[in-house]
Amino acid sequence: MPGNYQRDTSSGPVGPAERIDGIDVLRGLALLGVLVINTVFEFRVSIFDQFLPTSDAEAAFDRALRSFLEAAIELKALALFSFLFGVGLAIQFDRLAGNPRRFVLLVRRLVVLLAIGLVHLYLIWNGDILVEYAVAGLVVLPFLLAPRWLVLAPAGVALLLFVVWLPTVVPFPSQGWIRALVSEANRVYGTGGFLDVLAFRIREVSDIFVLHLLIFPRTVALFLFGMLAWRTGILLRPKLHRGLLLGLAAGGLIVGAGLTVADQWRLGSVVLALGYAAIVIGCVSFPVGRSMLAWAAPVGRMAFTNYLTQSVILGWIFYGYGLGLFNRLSVTAALAIALALYAAQAAFSAWWLRRYRYGPVEWLWRTLMYGKRQPMAITAG
Repeated sequence: MPGNYQRDTSSGPVGPAERIDGIDVLRGLALLGVLVINTVFEFRVSIFDQFLPTSDAEAAFDRALRSFLEAAIELKALALFSFLFGVGLAIQFDRLAGNPRRFVLLVRRLVVLLAIGLVHLYLIWNGDILVEYAVAGLVVLPFLLAPRWLVLAPAGVALLLFVVWLPTVVPFPSQGWIRALVSEANRVYGTGGFLDVLAFRIREVSDIFVLHLLIFPRTVALFLFGMLAWRTGILLRPKLHRGLLLGLAAGGLIVGAGLTVADQWRLGSVVLALGYAAIVIGCVSFPVGRSMLAWAAPVGRMAFTNYLTQSVILGWIFYGYGLGLFNRLSVTAALAIALALYAAQAAFSAWWLRRYRYGPVEWLWRTLMYGKRQPMAITAG
């Protein structure tokens, strides 16, 4: 267990005063990246549109903006989210030390996540990542008891599968198949009613499965890396590790950017994400950095609620049962929508957490995990 992190053998979840600012800030910033990528690449157009050649009719600025988002944010934001999920598992595991129901509670936590993810996947948006996180969490759960070397070994193997092996053995759809699916998605998502969109979304789940299969080893690897990072104590006491964080940040940016430029984007996305994490944690270890980034912490504390809310709102904006803007907006316009939505969520999250301990979905998740109603309102006591 890193540092002197307080163990909690009770059935209650972590309170606001016990949270770690750097992790909340990093999660809030990661959610910003996820929102931007989801809006531009997966709600604005078909999720498979990114695998087709860029249209010559696209404006030069939009083309440049798309290239920047692909190089700097796409996959990296989701990688950060995966890393932080592993950190969260390790924190929960440490907090429940001494509780004889520790593994039961953690399994229940992941099963509840799986159930919520399935509802999200089929009824709201088939780009869901929660189901994959729940399954990957169950895979890595036994390694919470393992020594560091035994955690590092499977993390390396999983990363190797993601970078080298799976892309060569998993058949990817042909360009013709992708064009046909994108064409149908443009029609159904852009003009269809709720039931039309629902039927197509459910049918499309099996088509998207190949994308999850290709990225699943990376998710497992990053969960394990997150667990290792928590054990080192860097995230708990970043002030004592500023030199190391600076080195990781510089190395992550330089090596990650180099790999990306060299078209080794699979490995580059992981290295860049870890470099981003080191930058943020290092900045928050300074008072001025913590003050400058404090606005992201409430978003991170309510990441589960905000993530699901984003899917509902973006579905209404882009699909035919709402405004029907699917395949009708430029990259720039979609990015503006994402930033406006995030700003609104940042303001709402700060307002909500001044009155309540957790976001609504976080509260439900914890209540179902612990099997009893959790306190919600912040009282004077």
